[in-house]
Amino acid sequence: MRVTRIGGPTVLVELDDWRILIDPTFDPPGRRYTFGLGTSSTKTRGPAIEAADVGPIDVVLVSHDQHADNLDTAGRALLPAATYVVTTLAGSRRLAAANVHGLTAGQSVGLTAAGKAPLRVTATPGRHGPALTRAIVGDVIGFAVRREDQETVALWVTGDTVVYPELLDAARSLDVDVVVVNVGGVRFPVSGPLTYTMTGSEAVRLLTTLEPRVAIPAHYDGWSHFRDGEAGLRAALRTAPGRVQDAVRWVPDGQPVDTDAPAE
Repeated sequence: MRVTRIGGPTVLVELDDWRILIDPTFDPPGRRYTFGLGTSSTKTRGPAIEAADVGPIDVVLVSHDQHADNLDTAGRALLPAATYVVTTLAGSRRLAAANVHGLTAGQSVGLTAAGKAPLRVTATPGRHGPALTRAIVGDVIGFAVRREDQETVALWVTGDTVVYPELLDAARSLDVDVVVVNVGGVRFPVSGPLTYTMTGSEAVRLLTTLEPRVAIPAHYDGWSHFRDGEAGLRAALRTAPGRVQDAVRWVPDGQPVDTDAPAE
């Protein structure tokens, strides 16, 4: 597997012959986006690779479509060219295209393409904030991507979520090779101390439960709404179990990294 971090939540994964794009965001920096109920965020960093230079995409995984830090204007423009787009059930209704497949947690879809080994994508649970906020922030899912003939999850994408019992249950049930874990500890002034994505300490708790071979942090910088960020995760890792510290790979922006190669 080869992974290229493009910026924010946007990661290009090359798994066998499949090219998988996670949460495409390619707008330039400087714009402020509103998320509803008095919340907003400014994009502070642009993509390491421009949308025009990404190349052909087989699958786009959109953890949720309702927030521009996970699917922005330029990212939306890429969706029609992908063979498959997989997202939430509500998101599939909003995107309303023939190549879009909507899932709820636990549901899966098989993906086939000429000359490629089949894949199966299963939606995993996510909660984009504190308990009882789903009606406000909307649905979110993660993605467990398997080769159709294997039980091991080649790639797990957590999506934007906090740690909560259903997520930990999913982590216990999965045998994961590589996980892309969204961190950053999103907070907004209007909602005070409430967080809407994992902090560093929460990510360590999840990874301790999951025990993946490789863990790649994502979506921890490039936006003004991160309050924990890279520093929070690095601080939490200093006291994390050794196996968690060894699993984490900090992927530089725009540079493909082979997850089977030894960490530098």
